[in-house]
Amino acid sequence: MRSYSLPSGAQIPVFGIGTWRMGENGRRQAQELDAVRHALDLGYPLIDTAEMYGEGMAEDIVGEALAGRKQRPFIVSKVYPHNATRTGTIAACERSLKRMRLDRIDLYLLHWRGGTRLAETFEAFHRLREAGKIADFGVSNFDLDDMEEAARLDMGLTACNQILYCLSRRGPEFDLVPWMRKRSIPLMAYSPLDQGRLLETAALKTLAADVGCTPAQLALAWLLARPGVVVIPKSATRERVEENLEALDVKLSPDVLAELDRAFPPPRSKQSLEML
Repeated sequence: MRSYSLPSGAQIPVFGIGTWRMGENGRRQAQELDAVRHALDLGYPLIDTAEMYGEGMAEDIVGEALAGRKQRPFIVSKVYPHNATRTGTIAACERSLKRMRLDRIDLYLLHWRGGTRLAETFEAFHRLREAGKIADFGVSNFDLDDMEEAARLDMGLTACNQILYCLSRRGPEFDLVPWMRKRSIPLMAYSPLDQGRLLETAALKTLAADVGCTPAQLALAWLLARPGVVVIPKSATRERVEENLEALDVKLSPDVLAELDRAFPPPRSKQSLEML
């Protein structure tokens, strides 16, 4: 599987499973755990999670899914903004490690901007990195001005920006995406199916039928064809886990890409970064 280089020298895979909203309902946890385990059995190389998801329960699910495996995937987690102080970040990371039964998180992100000075959060990230608790650090939901501030503070070590990005939400392409691409900072696209809303689009359904794939696979394949993009669809059933993985085999011709641009036009002006 393709991957991108991070400041530590590690490689981040272009595809993985997301866990947003897992662990929020006890009646669904067995199914969610089964989905994550199935993803790992199929070779999913990355799991994205956060202390916010289910208030730690998603990380518990990840820990259970990883238990007993000889090989583990690339692990991404995130710290709440209200925990992102100099000492709070370190304590939050320790809790996440304990829940996932790990000694290191591969990529640790600030979930979004809060009241703590970014310099303070980054100081904690550096300390965690030096202690071997994390390999790389990054940010999430950062627009261009936020990324420019991060670049002044991070000693060149911001490894990723996780943002809302998909066919129906292409605003970052106007200025943020080119800025990140120029600096070889991967973009991790969350909610790549726009929480399922994208799948009901008539144009996507029609094009998917022409290509010979499902609408979800077409939307994911479009993202996977973008340079510097990592895609993390949340999958809570075995069927969706399998369907999403098959997007890696979907090849898009220039004609199909042009049709997608017509159906989902790129931005012509600056747009504020959207969040879910």
